[in-house]
Amino acid sequence: MSRPRLPLAAAVVVAGVAAVAVARRRRDRAGDAPVVTGSSTLSRNARIGAVGARSAGRYAAHVARRTFADAERREALEQEFQLRTADDVVATLGNMKGAMMKLGQMASYLDQGLPEPVREALSQLRSDAPPMSGELAAQAIERELGQPPDRLFAEWDPVPIASASIGQVHRALTHDERAVAVKVQYPGIDAAIRSDLSSVGLLFTSMGAVYPGLEPGPLIEELKSRLAEELDYGLEARNQAAFADAFRGHPFIHVPDVVPELSTDRVLTSELAVGEPFETIVASDQATRDRAGEIIYRFVFRSLYGLRMFNGDPHPGNYLFGADGRVTFLDFGLVKHFTEGELADFSSMVEEVSFRRDPARFRALIERIGLLRAGAPFTDDQVMSYFAHFYALVDERGPTTITPEYASATVRQIFDQSGPDGDLLKATNVPPSFVIIQRINLGLYAILGELNATADWRGISEELWPFVAGGPNTPLGEEEADWRARRTRDGAPVG
Repeated sequence: MSRPRLPLAAAVVVAGVAAVAVARRRRDRAGDAPVVTGSSTLSRNARIGAVGARSAGRYAAHVARRTFADAERREALEQEFQLRTADDVVATLGNMKGAMMKLGQMASYLDQGLPEPVREALSQLRSDAPPMSGELAAQAIERELGQPPDRLFAEWDPVPIASASIGQVHRALTHDERAVAVKVQYPGIDAAIRSDLSSVGLLFTSMGAVYPGLEPGPLIEELKSRLAEELDYGLEARNQAAFADAFRGHPFIHVPDVVPELSTDRVLTSELAVGEPFETIVASDQATRDRAGEIIYRFVFRSLYGLRMFNGDPHPGNYLFGADGRVTFLDFGLVKHFTEGELADFSSMVEEVSFRRDPARFRALIERIGLLRAGAPFTDDQVMSYFAHFYALVDERGPTTITPEYASATVRQIFDQSGPDGDLLKATNVPPSFVIIQRINLGLYAILGELNATADWRGISEELWPFVAGGPNTPLGEEEADWRARRTRDGAPVG
């Protein structure tokens, strides 16, 4: 039996956890945060070290057990080892919250090459992290808003309806009878996140030895800035309000309104959204999955090209699918605002690959942008062939199904140096403006791959690309075109 490969997203998680652990051992271990489990440097370092030690011991026992086993038994032992390790990681990262938990969330859906039992275990981190108690949540709200929640609201549910890496969500009813969702930041999570972010540099410095074309400095600062912004619920409220206004009245895209008078930098109150979770849609019929995939795709690129901004955290826990056919988009803590120049670069890359198809022009463009080291010893055709993979979905008109295998191949195209483009990959770089774009693309393709969504992605894209701005190509496109026309007549902004 061949040796199972370490999935790439899982490798990133391992590298991230290792980098944080090593950096913490080098830092002063003093200081505690009182609420978040494992928020102190010492505690979080110890928990990471413990899960690593348990995994090492488990692996040693696993090797001993499989030595004299036949092929069928070895496969069963391998699955058992992978699942027990994943369960341990889920329990540890879920309780730690913060950046470490986010690494686990990313691994759960970015690489479809993960063994199914492992992906199922890690998927628990998407929306059901272990919560803090209702009493602690109430104390946090009173500190922020000056009154306990049972006085601020006509009704308050102390049991959270969702919990994630930075905060948890409670259901409530305002005194004017609006059903709302109240997101409360975990006390002490800011210290935990900042501790984790201080170690990001170690990870990317070590990656520089593997990817010589990588310029870690700007990349590190961009990642730190974006992730640190997630701690500011006031900024998230402004971002969410901007999206809600931009898509107000949309026929199939919904963003909940913010309740500003009940929101602060650590508490965010917004309209309560209802709907089915992503997992329900994955188990639905093909037409339902195709519709969901097209809506998510349109939201991504309408936001990017129309609004010059996007929520950089596209993962399954951030969508709710309503009975009325609308998709509600949640969590605007990680939003990137792009400049006109950055957007022009994105558009030019698509235009060169999908329309002009001129390798020399494309290479000159990406060298200017900073995606490829100038003068790298590869032909223009080699360069274009490598980057064309990322645009294969929109290369031609006609229905195309996005599969889990396609999503995994996209991840490998970025990280896997053992493939035919390994040497070229070492000459590539990720400029700051492309950090979130990569996150969007990887997350989007992983989600569409889980849905096995089929559509004419080229036709849909031609509606959204600013250098084409074509007419509607699908029934959803016609609905959106009608909505945009009404917005224009009413004098409302249209992205």
